[in-house]
Amino acid sequence: MKPKPIPPASADAGFFCARRLRIEATKAGAATTAPADRLKRKTKPLAYRRLIPGLLAAMWLASPLAAQAAGTKHASAVHPARSTSSRGGSAAADSSTRPLTADDARYLLTRTGYSPDARELAPFVGLTRAQAVDRLLDEARRTAVTPPPAWAADPPLYGVPVKNMTDDQRRELNQRRDRMAASLAAWWAQEMASTPSPLTERMTMFWHNHFVSSDDKVREPVVLYRQNVLLRANALGNFGVLLHEVSKDPAMLIYLDGAGSRKGRPNENFAREVMELFTLGEGHYTEQDVREAARAYTGWSIDRPTMSYVWRANVHDTGTKTVLSQTGDFDGDQVLDILLARPETATFVTGKLWREFVSPTPDPSQVQRVAGAFRESGYDIRVALRALLLTPAFWDARTRGTLVKSPSEFVTDTVREFDIGYDDPQMLAQQMRVLGQDLFRPPNVKGWPGGDAWIDSTTLLARKQLVERMFRATENANAGGPAMMSPQFSARPGVQRTALRPAVAMPRTVAGVRFDLSRWLQPYALGPVDVPDEASRDALQRAVLPFAPAAPQTPGVNSAAYLQALLMDPAYQLK
Repeated sequence: MKPKPIPPASADAGFFCARRLRIEATKAGAATTAPADRLKRKTKPLAYRRLIPGLLAAMWLASPLAAQAAGTKHASAVHPARSTSSRGGSAAADSSTRPLTADDARYLLTRTGYSPDARELAPFVGLTRAQAVDRLLDEARRTAVTPPPAWAADPPLYGVPVKNMTDDQRRELNQRRDRMAASLAAWWAQEMASTPSPLTERMTMFWHNHFVSSDDKVREPVVLYRQNVLLRANALGNFGVLLHEVSKDPAMLIYLDGAGSRKGRPNENFAREVMELFTLGEGHYTEQDVREAARAYTGWSIDRPTMSYVWRANVHDTGTKTVLSQTGDFDGDQVLDILLARPETATFVTGKLWREFVSPTPDPSQVQRVAGAFRESGYDIRVALRALLLTPAFWDARTRGTLVKSPSEFVTDTVREFDIGYDDPQMLAQQMRVLGQDLFRPPNVKGWPGGDAWIDSTTLLARKQLVERMFRATENANAGGPAMMSPQFSARPGVQRTALRPAVAMPRTVAGVRFDLSRWLQPYALGPVDVPDEASRDALQRAVLPFAPAAPQTPGVNSAAYLQALLMDPAYQLK
């Protein structure tokens, strides 16, 4: 069943669609623009082409934050171009040798991982694009740093027949399963928040949403944990190896009903999805191909007591099959090899990688170049990703801010960039679920649709509430004053401070969340109650937004209020 499209239900949500249409129109027009006009347009600030719909501005002006900022439009609402990128490949002999500015490095790390803090950012500034991409790939991990859940080595819950249990035993078993499922989601959320290799987790999520299995049907946390480990170990390895491994993974065999497929009664679910969603894409196979391939996958099964893969030769169909015009006594692995031999597979996977890391609309010519390198390498994922991240489109200034952060990215970005403390990682997983991404529970076999589908009036409100909760958790924000600020956090000479009201003691935690705003502002030589000047405002914008704010900002508010307004801006939802 196709997911129902969710129309924008707020002015902020409409902003994302409007921005997408403007960018696509700009790119379409660029193809027919004369070179002289192209150069003229390139010199205009990026935000010049990001005109804000009046409805969005009106909505923001009606918000409580605007009350603090009413009266004066932000003097620097339009950034100058942040990147040294050019729009054409002919202007430079090799764009991969261009050195990265701080903005370029932040863009690369955010697009391929999560928003970096200053320590993560510094090593990439000054590297060439090629050096930065190589460093990113070289530092990728294959294992998690977070210790596995305490039950990870336990036997499966449903390895023994449930029908022989009493109602109380069955109820207790299901409650235990639910606790394990919650702790599994918390484990992965914790890994995202703490990993030294954000790219690894982004790729693990990418494959989780490509080779979909869901806890709603699998219902074995141990099995889903093992699959997650498998995806991480192969996240940047070889796609062919990953395809073979995950196809026989017990979670996949349960989810797509392969475990019970047998000669004479082959189940076609996996045979269809492996062609449509995992390799070839729609339109590159026939229903007869599906029926024939399903026969080849018979015999793949599960040993229930251990929930591990087992080959059952007695139920395998040994007859001749014809799949994609090739005929033979194929087994499942041989059919997968036939799919890997088709050029459409490299193109299909590359297109999905493009939409994950570059833009919602793949460039056919650049996709074909990357797919060609991917296929020639024998499906080395690192080769594909390196080629993708060095395409002109990835570094094109117009590409920045065209992708919507997923809930897991939004939560993890915020936690990592602002060094948010939390008492229990289940809070992170729960917040991702509230925003629309329940870890280990994609909505259907196609996975989360992503993109603009992440944003509607409900999820956008939940994102803003997360920001509000974060600012309530800081000890010093809006409660500053000389007595509450240590010397190193005090305002630098000449910096205006807002009028101080009687300090209200802030709790150290708000529902288990901690945010030290004073410490975070220290590199900018600001305290929470200091009024940032134009240079400081620009520095804060560059640190947290991919482009100038969509809503008007004013210079008269203190640092805490200004930063909160930036994080409430629609631009903070983009990367």
